[in-house]
Amino acid sequence: MARFLKTRHPGESRTLLSKSRRDSGFRRNDVRKRRKDEDGFTLVELMVVIVIIGLLATVVVVNVMPAQDTARVKKAEADIATLEQAAELYRLNRLNYPAGLDALVSEGFIKRLPTDPWGNAYRYAAPGRSGAPFDIYSLGADNAEGGEGDDADIGTFAK
Repeated sequence: MARFLKTRHPGESRTLLSKSRRDSGFRRNDVRKRRKDEDGFTLVELMVVIVIIGLLATVVVVNVMPAQDTARVKKAEADIATLEQAAELYRLNRLNYPAGLDALVSEGFIKRLPTDPWGNAYRYAAPGRSGAPFDIYSLGADNAEGGEGDDADIGTFAK
């Protein structure tokens, strides 16, 4: 560009031409240097980012999993309370407790029998433990009698 500059003074064009050549050389070197410095992430930087993401994911999982287990227990308790109310309503209408949970559906007291949060059917026992007329319960996460924590049985007998 500087070659085609027309100036009023002949000496100025040389000055402009030589300045532009010098400046463009410096600019090229600066651009090359910047490109070399900013080519991308190093392996160490990528590994640091991956480790940080892994730590954050671990913190989230550790905090969410217990909440999920608690939610399952609460859902089982709510389902059992609903089934218990339906059984009491059955008794008020029929003057005795149902022989099983299927009677609640066939007589129209509930639309369908829910499954517990672990995918198993709720259990019904008449007479119930400790003198109760009936027990409605879930066997918990392990689907076996007894247990502790998430594996503990959940039911009307726990009141």
